[in-house]
Amino acid sequence: MNNLRSDQIHVFPENIAASAGHIEFMVEMVKLKPTFARKLNQAGFSPMHLALQNDRTQAVVRLLRFDEGLVRVKGTEDLTPLRHVVQTGNVDPLIKLLAVCPEAIEDVTVRDETVFHLAVKNDMFEAFQVLVGWLTRSCHESADRWEEELLSWVDIGGNTVLHIAAIRNRPRWWKYYWNTCIDDRYQINAKNLEGLTALDIQSQYPWNERQADRTIYRYAKQSRRFEWFLFLASQYLHLFIPHPIFKKNMTWYEK
Repeated sequence: MNNLRSDQIHVFPENIAASAGHIEFMVEMVKLKPTFARKLNQAGFSPMHLALQNDRTQAVVRLLRFDEGLVRVKGTEDLTPLRHVVQTGNVDPLIKLLAVCPEAIEDVTVRDETVFHLAVKNDMFEAFQVLVGWLTRSCHESADRWEEELLSWVDIGGNTVLHIAAIRNRPRWWKYYWNTCIDDRYQINAKNLEGLTALDIQSQYPWNERQADRTIYRYAKQSRRFEWFLFLASQYLHLFIPHPIFKKNMTWYEK
């Protein structure tokens, strides 16, 4: 085994073992040839990727004991194991991977997408909540920098997380993001490579007048930052509804 070059192997036995959950064999293979733990199969997946894809929890645990850095191994399209669990919304391993290798949160894909972009794209709301909650409560020395950079990060198309939420037309993500993540107006005013803000994109979707009225008011009422509502109303309300919410003698609840 020690005389066998990894570039001569097209199908790695430790990858098969990780997929099938053959823990002892996988561990022995990795001990004999530690570099195998980071090797990708023809599909671009490492043993850690495959163990997660096939719900082989014990295989994941043993691989992490061997090398916590395996969380950051980049597979096809630069997807790491952490990004895989975000895409699939598998919260339990997500929490585990963040605990053993918090630095993995700053890795991005070939399209410059963060874990936050991927969570929104794949509509994994619970995973997004876990990521934001972990980031805002983390005691890691880089946590403040990560929070500032990653929550306003733009992908290869210049899209922030809010842009992606708008493109996918997912209002509840806006509500959560406004209440939890936004600290400055850069998030709202940021333009992608097409010159559009997130609200420009969202306004392209046909909202029912009453739905828009109630949604905007609900976001404002529940928001910890009421000034955001005032800013949004003054800048963008005309994009959603003409004027009726300001009609005389009509309350919010009458509509």
